[in-house]
Amino acid sequence: MMARILPVDIYENERERLTRRLIDTGYISSQPVIEAMRKVPRHLFVPERLKLYAYDDRPLPIGAGQTISAPHMVGMMTELLNLNPGMKVLEIGAGSGYHSAVIAEIIGEAGHVYTIDRIPELVENAKRNLALTGYGKLVTVIASDGSKGYQQKAPYDRILVTAGAPEIPKPLCEQLKIEGIIVIPVGGYTLQDLLVAIKKDQDKFDVKNRGPCAFVPLVGEYGWGE
Repeated sequence: MMARILPVDIYENERERLTRRLIDTGYISSQPVIEAMRKVPRHLFVPERLKLYAYDDRPLPIGAGQTISAPHMVGMMTELLNLNPGMKVLEIGAGSGYHSAVIAEIIGEAGHVYTIDRIPELVENAKRNLALTGYGKLVTVIASDGSKGYQQKAPYDRILVTAGAPEIPKPLCEQLKIEGIIVIPVGGYTLQDLLVAIKKDQDKFDVKNRGPCAFVPLVGEYGWGE
């Protein structure tokens, strides 16, 4: 696949075209998510040889057998999080850092994203991408088992999981604030249902199923094992 770098104005045009399509197809509707999708430069979060395809609505490989999620899934999951400025968000699955940047754009300087990945190569890549795009101060990237969450900064207003789990990991339930929201794919190793769970009290969640999805497996102590 030959690399071809598009001029900056073309990237901006392509990003606007993609955002309009996500609006027209009903994946995104809230103004904060629309503006974040318009602003965050996805082409700076994909490998150089794939920049030409950055604004296609499809996942793209980012190394280590992982992918950056399709933009419609990023937009939809971000909508389901119902983010507000100043929130503290935990993301499981840093990937290239793109979804963290979209979240950071919405919650702003008063908020913070803690994102975890178990693959050192992706952790370093996400750090570089976030620094390059100006989101490094709003996002902390951690190398760890994401199925355990990140107790050091708990509790969180929102938790996003971008890998499929057999069930909602207990540590994530415990680290979420009351009335907080977790968005997570739950089901099999390759196919899952996208769940939105609102924590009503310490042991009670209001769970809604938003339909089928397909994510890489959540590997870890409270996921599919090492």
